[in-house]
This record gives sequence, C-alpha cells and structure tokens, in this order.
Amino acid sequence: MSQKKVIEEFEVKEMLKKYGIKVPNGMLISNLPETINLDYPLVLKVSDPNILHKSDVGGVALNIKNYDELKIKFNEMKNKFSNSKFLVESMEKSGVEIIIGLIKDKTFGLSIMFGMGGIFTELYKDVSFRLVPIEEFDAREMVEEIKAKKIFEGFRGIRASKDAVISMLLKVSSFGNDHYDEIDQLDLNPVIVRENDAVVVDAKLISIIP
Repeated sequence: MSQKKVIEEFEVKEMLKKYGIKVPNGMLISNLPETINLDYPLVLKVSDPNILHKSDVGGVALNIKNYDELKIKFNEMKNKFSNSKFLVESMEKSGVEIIIGLIKDKTFGLSIMFGMGGIFTELYKDVSFRLVPIEEFDAREMVEEIKAKKIFEGFRGIRASKDAVISMLLKVSSFGNDHYDEIDQLDLNPVIVRENDAVVVDAKLISIIP
C-alpha cells in the first residue's frame, strides 16, 4: 500500500526551478551564517515537513530589513523549532496573488487547478480545473473561466501578466505529467503575478511513495 510524504519547501522549489518556474532566491540553513548573500528585505520560514501551515504556528517572519533583525528573528524561531531547518529568501515585490495546484483523484487522475490566491482562495473559491497534461488553449480557457479574469486584462490599472500565468500553468502541467505517479497534491499559493513575470512564493508538495 502506498504512503504519502510531505516534501520540504526548499526541495520543492528546487524541483520547480528545473522547469523554468520562477521562485525567490533563497537558502536552507540549520544555523545562521555570518553573512547572507541575498537581497533584503528577507523572509524567514521554518522548514519542517510536519508543519504544513507555517504562519499558524509563528513559523514565518516577513520584511526583515537587515542582518541584525534577521539574527533576532532566527534566534526566536530556533528556540521555538529547535530541531528544524530554516528557509531564508529574498522577499518578492507585491502583485496579484493566484493559486496553481495539482491534485490526484482516484477516478480522474491528476488535475491542474488555477484561481485567485492568498487569503482569498477559500473565501471566493474562484477556480478552474483541467486534466494533466494541458495545452496552451487549455491554459487560456482556465484563465477565462474564473470570475476575476478582468484582473489579467488591466482592470482599474492593475498590471498582472496573463501570459506569465499561462506560461506557469503550462510549466506546472509539464512538472505534473513528468511526475504523474509521484504526486498526490501540489499547492503553489501564493504565486505573485506582476506586469512581466510570476513567481512562486510558497510551495507545498505531498508525494506518493509506493
């Protein structure tokens, strides 16, 4: 009987990078090095496969402006999560938040999901689905199907690239197709969409182990 395993966020993002999916610059640490070669402000996260919702347990610190502040935040987290590793990343500039996911269904197989992300995911449930793999016309239809589609058409001056969304949907579909039998669920939320790009800020992967 197969089992399920949660993959650490840093490892998930390293896998996504191989498919040309943009993620923040970051590093995985157990102890704080004397120098951090990343652009401030930074984000500090606990990296533990047993902690799926980091924010709920105080496992995320945002907008860290300098090394002294990082040291304070790191020591606080290290005291709280003494046996864990930590992910340090450059904090991405704001944009429109979306969610892209993969989910395995016993009947239909692996589906890709797209919708509005961040804190609004559960509130609005504005999502569309397709079976993996998808083509470009599928990705375009997925964007057109959600109620908030006008956001990607310049609604009220919002600059969020529809092409960047479509490109990421196709890349996530390729990732899902290549790892079809290994994926139970992939949750990329939020993905920040800006005028010229889209970047995965948070990534969760539940893998199937035969």
